[in-house]
Amino acid sequence: MSGSRVLVAGASIAGPALAHWLHRRGAEVTVVERAPGLRPGGQAVDARGVAKDAIRLMGLEAAVRAARTETAGAHTVDVDGNVLETFSAEDHGGDGYIADIEILRGDLSQVLYDDTRDGVEYVFGDRIAELTQDADGVDVTFAGGDRRRFDLVIGADGLHSALRAMVFGPRERFVRHLGLVLAFYSVPNEFGIDRWMLDYQHEGRSAGLRPLKDPTRAMAMLSFPAAGFDVDYRDIEAQKSLLREQMAGLGWWTPRILAHLDDTPDFYLDQVAQVVMDRWSHGRVGLIGDAAFCSSPMSGGGTGLALVGAYLLAGELAAAGWDPEAGFAAYETRMRSYVEANQEIGRMHVQSRDAAAAEAEPDMEALMPLIERAINGVELPDYAGVPDSRAEVSPAAR
Repeated sequence: MSGSRVLVAGASIAGPALAHWLHRRGAEVTVVERAPGLRPGGQAVDARGVAKDAIRLMGLEAAVRAARTETAGAHTVDVDGNVLETFSAEDHGGDGYIADIEILRGDLSQVLYDDTRDGVEYVFGDRIAELTQDADGVDVTFAGGDRRRFDLVIGADGLHSALRAMVFGPRERFVRHLGLVLAFYSVPNEFGIDRWMLDYQHEGRSAGLRPLKDPTRAMAMLSFPAAGFDVDYRDIEAQKSLLREQMAGLGWWTPRILAHLDDTPDFYLDQVAQVVMDRWSHGRVGLIGDAAFCSSPMSGGGTGLALVGAYLLAGELAAAGWDPEAGFAAYETRMRSYVEANQEIGRMHVQSRDAAAAEAEPDMEALMPLIERAINGVELPDYAGVPDSRAEVSPAAR
């Protein structure tokens, strides 16, 4: 066992998933999260293809499946609610538009936290204020005043990563706004949503509802085009005002959905954006998940990138004897093509929302290999000879 001391910033999905694998590979892991606790709810996230393999390798398939939304599929509808198109969760072996494994972000975060909390140190309500690295380690000062030294520091703190800005440069250098804004929040299920998601789109804007495990609630999803985005992602009231303004006049159930805006406990709004970087490490500091390679919610692959990236990053670091230069380089080499495919899918999905682009038929001969690469385009090595404290996973978990 290595005893390498690793600090992970962020306790959503990528952070706890990485903590799982780092701990299994023998590292001493601390996860710091600026929020006072795990954030519940959030948008539904999916696991497809190789991401499902990563979940099985973690021994968490049963727990993840138990927490699924159990969405049966999706209907696109017109302004009067008539069904235009149907997608089933069984399509393409569960790897279609609606994935077989679909789970709220907060629920997946809880599964990962429950799995790791006994072997990993979690520090909530704090953040990295300063860090200085040298050839042998990283000195970290926390906002709460604590000062500690680590062998490696990994940023898993999302699209607006503070660690990325601290070490790699300002967000404007890496964040690419795709011209769409997305909002999620839960509402009373006065609409009769039952296992089937409904989606209404008109001239670039959309409104939708998806089922939740609690049948008395539903998740609202709204989007609108925006060439720029200058609302502070922390200013909730300004975001709600913007949403009302931009969704005004959209038909279907949109006014009823907006009527619950002030009462929802879990409002989220942000730009649809991607993070594009030439490299995801600098010395002993690395990045993972949305902090490194956000593909945007429109790709449907962000959770897969986080789960697969966690397996590969921990594995390559351990295989390299915890040498950051070699471990980070191997991780980037394995992940790059997979990341680029998912980001391309995200850009194409946003472009398809444009009315003019939507009229053009996609080139399916070119599209299918890209989709396959976005779902299964990376290998999960068995890392023979690399320490694994939980190498024997029970058959039931598999």
